[in-house]
Amino acid sequence: MTLLLRASSFRRLRLIPIAGLIFAAHTMVAQAPAASATPMPAAAVDRASSYYHYGLARLYEDMAVNAGRSDYATQAVEQYKLALDADPSSRLLQDGLADLYFKIGRIREAVTAAQDQVTKNPDDVEAHTLLGKVYLRSLGDMQTPQSGQMLQLAIAEYEKLAQLKPKDVETHLLLGQLYGLNHDSAKAEAEFKAAQKIDANSEEVALNMARLYSEQGDPKRAAEVLNAIPVEDRSPRIEFALGASYEQLKKNKDAIAAYHRALDMEPDNLDTERGLANALLGDGQLDEALKVLNVIVAAEPQDAQSQIHISEIERRQGNYDAALKTLEKAKPLAPDSLELTYNEALIYDSLGRYDDAIGVLNKLVADSAHADGKYTDGEKANRSIFLDRLAIIYREEDKFAEAVATYKQQIALGGEYVKTGYQGEIDAYRDAHQWKEATAAAAEIAKAMPNDHGIQSMYAGQLADTGQVDQGVALAKQVVATTKGTPDERDARMALAQIYIRLKRWDDASAELNSADALASKPDEKLYQYFLRGTMYDRQKRYDEAEAEFHKALAIDPQNATILNYLGYMLADRGVRLPEALTMIRKAVELDPQNGAFLDSLGWAYFKSGQYTLAEENLRKANERINTDPTVHDHLGEVYEKTGNLKMAVAQWERSMTEYSRSLPADADPADVSKVQHKLENARVKLAKAAPTPGKQ
Repeated sequence: MTLLLRASSFRRLRLIPIAGLIFAAHTMVAQAPAASATPMPAAAVDRASSYYHYGLARLYEDMAVNAGRSDYATQAVEQYKLALDADPSSRLLQDGLADLYFKIGRIREAVTAAQDQVTKNPDDVEAHTLLGKVYLRSLGDMQTPQSGQMLQLAIAEYEKLAQLKPKDVETHLLLGQLYGLNHDSAKAEAEFKAAQKIDANSEEVALNMARLYSEQGDPKRAAEVLNAIPVEDRSPRIEFALGASYEQLKKNKDAIAAYHRALDMEPDNLDTERGLANALLGDGQLDEALKVLNVIVAAEPQDAQSQIHISEIERRQGNYDAALKTLEKAKPLAPDSLELTYNEALIYDSLGRYDDAIGVLNKLVADSAHADGKYTDGEKANRSIFLDRLAIIYREEDKFAEAVATYKQQIALGGEYVKTGYQGEIDAYRDAHQWKEATAAAAEIAKAMPNDHGIQSMYAGQLADTGQVDQGVALAKQVVATTKGTPDERDARMALAQIYIRLKRWDDASAELNSADALASKPDEKLYQYFLRGTMYDRQKRYDEAEAEFHKALAIDPQNATILNYLGYMLADRGVRLPEALTMIRKAVELDPQNGAFLDSLGWAYFKSGQYTLAEENLRKANERINTDPTVHDHLGEVYEKTGNLKMAVAQWERSMTEYSRSLPADADPADVSKVQHKLENARVKLAKAAPTPGKQ
């Protein structure tokens, strides 16, 4: 709000939030004495005098607005009053005075005047418009304690204006936006559609409808609204919004194209550059994203967020020292940035500086803690991310008790975090091969949440994994029966199929997957089904069929690190199309550099390609992160044998056999165990032959 009165005019006034003034005005109107029952004689109308004073009022009003002079504002008010004395019933003059009060910041008098007009003339468009503007302005007053009441007052005014001006596009748009603020999506959509009928080519209508659909979590409809506008008629704003919708849909290539079209029309728009950089990051085009981000930082050196993204790219590309330096440059610009600090922890984790990473994350957890345990939704989300990463590093360090304690803090957040915390706790116990504890934790959450189908399916899988096959399968079938005909049925069948796959009951697994197929409608649902069917074919050594399923999944999400890793490893393990396998696994590692399984796959692909130095480097990193995995120790043993370090090979194969002995039956394929045993025995024989005979030089 622009105050036209000089600062000296306020020396004796106490500033009051706009909403306070509005409610004071309403109170004054409500408490005013009732009008006399005896009508006053009508005053004679002097139109010449009224017109003269009205002209002066407008002149002073313009001067007050343009020069910011309080004396002109006072003169304008006085001239309006003199004009009204000459013509008391003039709606034009009454509306003009109310509007002047609003312009010069005398909100109480503006509301009183407008309310008086509405009382006398319920269909006075100007008076309703002024009240609507006042209420809209009050919504932006952060000191307003009555924002809910203000929103309802604003809605009431614009509903009345929509009746009085049914063909006014702007009124319908504003009313739709107000309904959106009031979380009434159906009414908001109705108003936007009403505006669209009036002006089918309105850019503002399209943008508002797209924004509404995006906020409803339906970016597909948002993109459809924007796409309906011919390319040649689109403005930079339309293309920008379309790019954002495509990003939500994970259609990064389409988003990139939309942002480029926007930049062709408006080359220097940094917001569009930022959108383009995000889309390029999402599409895995790190070098191109880095170029765009460098342009942004050159134009706006204080942009800390772009520097954080540059650091992220440097980390994902393995340039850890550069990533740390970039964050150091960004720190003075955003000293309180949680994202910056979290990225610092990720870099330390990537460098193997686990104690430093743990220290940073523990500080984030401590700094974000509230003594009363109460958090906003955003605070819970951030805290959950910090706790989850901290627990993962503890697991990498074999500090399983600390990991479990960290997951319990996640559980304490309540809501959806109870499930994720328990799942992490169970996974930590499984990493430690503490099967009884894992099952006990699964039983605990299953008992606490008997109606949660996902939790019951998870418990069923844990039972089946730990030898209680009949109980696990029975529980999983019960979940399927309970969910039949509901949106949860597909997930329940997928969970049962996964149990059958681990039990190698291929026909049963295939039947459940077929039933789940019929229930899948969204791309994300189909993606996971393709992936799970691919894993089933892989375990049956039906590699061509497995690869076909993985490619279907990648067509939906080309940046899915898990699928890229799985397919790349499947090819590398068989020594097939090794350059292609390496490309896919490198991309997976780029997307998730801290993932021990991905590092193992990369090391193994290098080994199969004869690049033993790179193989050892990546397998050692994998071994640091998941050293209870027998496969990683087996792979490292192969590298040591190939490079002539037989003693270290024996040590790795012995550790592999130890971990196999502690593994679940589903994770210890007898053929794999036999191969490692055979390699270990042969290596021991070679070591014995190479050892000097006692008594001989």
